[in-house]
Amino acid sequence: MNLRHAGTLFLLACSLATKAQTTDYLTEGADNGRTGQLQGETLFTKDNVAQTHLLWKFHTDTPTREMHNLFPPLIASQVQTAEGVKQIGIMAGISDDLWGIDLATGKQLWHRHFDSAYTPPPNARPAGTLCPGGQTAMPAMTKSSDGHYIVYAVGWDGRLLTIDPGTGKDIEAPQKWLPSNAKPYALNIKDGVVYSSVSQGCGGVAFTFFSYDIATKKSSLFVPTGGGLWGRRGVSVSPQDVGYMGTGDGEWNPEAGHFGNGIVGLHLNNGKELRLQDYFSPPNADYMFKRDLDINVTPVAFDSKGHHLLAGTSKECRVWLLDRDELGGDDHRTSLYSTPLICNVQSNYANEGVWGAMSTWNDASGQTWLTVPFYGPINPAFHAPIDNGTNSKTKERNKRGGLATFKVNERNGKWSLDPAWISEDIDNGETAIIANGIVFAYASGEDAAQARVDQAWNEPPPPPLPQIPTSMQSAVRIQHSRRAVLYAFDATTGKKLWDSGTQIQGWNHFTSISVANGRAYITTFQGDLYCFGVAK
Repeated sequence: MNLRHAGTLFLLACSLATKAQTTDYLTEGADNGRTGQLQGETLFTKDNVAQTHLLWKFHTDTPTREMHNLFPPLIASQVQTAEGVKQIGIMAGISDDLWGIDLATGKQLWHRHFDSAYTPPPNARPAGTLCPGGQTAMPAMTKSSDGHYIVYAVGWDGRLLTIDPGTGKDIEAPQKWLPSNAKPYALNIKDGVVYSSVSQGCGGVAFTFFSYDIATKKSSLFVPTGGGLWGRRGVSVSPQDVGYMGTGDGEWNPEAGHFGNGIVGLHLNNGKELRLQDYFSPPNADYMFKRDLDINVTPVAFDSKGHHLLAGTSKECRVWLLDRDELGGDDHRTSLYSTPLICNVQSNYANEGVWGAMSTWNDASGQTWLTVPFYGPINPAFHAPIDNGTNSKTKERNKRGGLATFKVNERNGKWSLDPAWISEDIDNGETAIIANGIVFAYASGEDAAQARVDQAWNEPPPPPLPQIPTSMQSAVRIQHSRRAVLYAFDATTGKKLWDSGTQIQGWNHFTSISVANGRAYITTFQGDLYCFGVAK
C-alpha cells in the first residue's frame, strides 16, 4: 500500500470515527416518548464529567415576554453547510426568534425573526405569566435517511414553519396550523405527523390536542373538555402512535366527555383524524381539582422488559405507573402502582410538587429507572436507600427541591416503583437528561410563588418592583428569582459528580436543558446560552 492510499484510509477512518461518536438531540425530551434518555452519548463519562467547564456563552438582547425568554438548543451534529459539515444548535426565543449557532465556537451562523401575521386585537386578554404570547413551543427537527435535517417551529400566529438549519431559510412557505396566540407546547414529530397541545385559554382557544400531517397538510384536533394540556415536554407519543397528555383542573366525567385531572391517549385514524384511544384519572381527582393540584407534567411513554408502560404525575407529587395497553384498567382509575407522596404534604398549588418533566432510562443490565424532579420540601415519610439530601450533622432533609429516583420492577406480575436514591437539596428540581450513566438536571432558581402573604399595616413596604413591561405577578417573581445551577449526578447512586456553581448569572422559567457530544446547554431569562463541556 502506498503512502497516499494509507493517508486516505486514515482520514476516512477518522471521519467515520467522528461520525460514530456524534449524536443528535432533535426533540424535547430526546425522543418521541419523552423519556429524556439520550442514546449514543460517549463523550461524557462518569470518569470525565467532573472536568466539565464553561466553554462559551452566547448572549442575545431579544425581548423577553413575562417570565419567558430562550429555549435550550436542539442539536444537529452533521449539518451540510457552504463552509462544510457543522454541528449546529437551533435555539428558539419567546419573541418569535430563531438562531442557528455553530456549537464548536458559540458563534451565530444566522438569526431570523418570524414575519408574524398576528397582532393582538384591542379587546384581547392582556398578557400575563400564564399567557405570555410569542413562540411558546420548543421546535423539533427531523433527519432524513440521507442525512438532511429540517427544523419545524410554530410562531405566535400559529403558522408551522419548515426551516433549513444550515441557512435559516424557509424550505417551503409557512402553513397555517394552530390558532394564533394559543400557547402551544413542545412539538413532537413521529412518522410524518407533528403533535402539540395548547393550554391556559390563551387567545380564547380551548384546551386542545392538535396534529398536522406533513405530507397531506391535513390537521386535526381533539378537545378533552378538561383543564389545560400544559406538560412542558408537550405530547408524548408511544411506539404504537398513541399521543398522551395530562389534563389540568376540570371535571372528571368521561360519560359526558369531560376529562379534567386525567391522562388522555389519542390516536390518528385512517383519515388522519385524532380519536380517543384510552384515558385514566387518579382516584382522588376531585380532591386534586379542588386544590389546584392538576396534572401539569408530560406523561412518559416507555417500555420495560417487553411491557408497554406510562408514568404520570402532578403537582400533588406522587407518581402513577400505568399499562399503556389498558390505561387505568376496567374503571380507568386503577394504576399498576402508585407511589406515596414524594413532597408537597401541604397540598401547595404553586411552589411545591412536580413541575418539570420525569425521565426514564434502561441501564446496561436492563434495569429500568425513573427520576422525578420536585419543588419544595421532601415528604418526611418518604425515604430511599441512598439519601444524598440529608445533612449528616443536622439531619435536615431537602428543603428547596431535588430529584427522587426509582427502580421500575415487576415481581410475579406485580409492578412497583422502588425508591433508589434522592439527590442533594437543589433550588427547584427540574427536567433531567440521562446520558451514558449520568443524570444531567438543573435547578431553575426561579421564584415559583404565585401568591404573597399580606403585610400588616405597620410593616415596612416591600421593595419597588422592577420597571419592566410585565404583569404584576411576573414582576414580583422576576425580582425574587435567584440563580440556575446545572448538575451531573451518577445515575445509579445520585452522587453529585459536578455542578456549575455560581457560573450561571441568571435563572430560567418553564424551559429545559439539552445535552449531546460532551456538552450540556442551559439558557436564562437574562438572554444567555451557556455551553458546558469536557475536552474532546
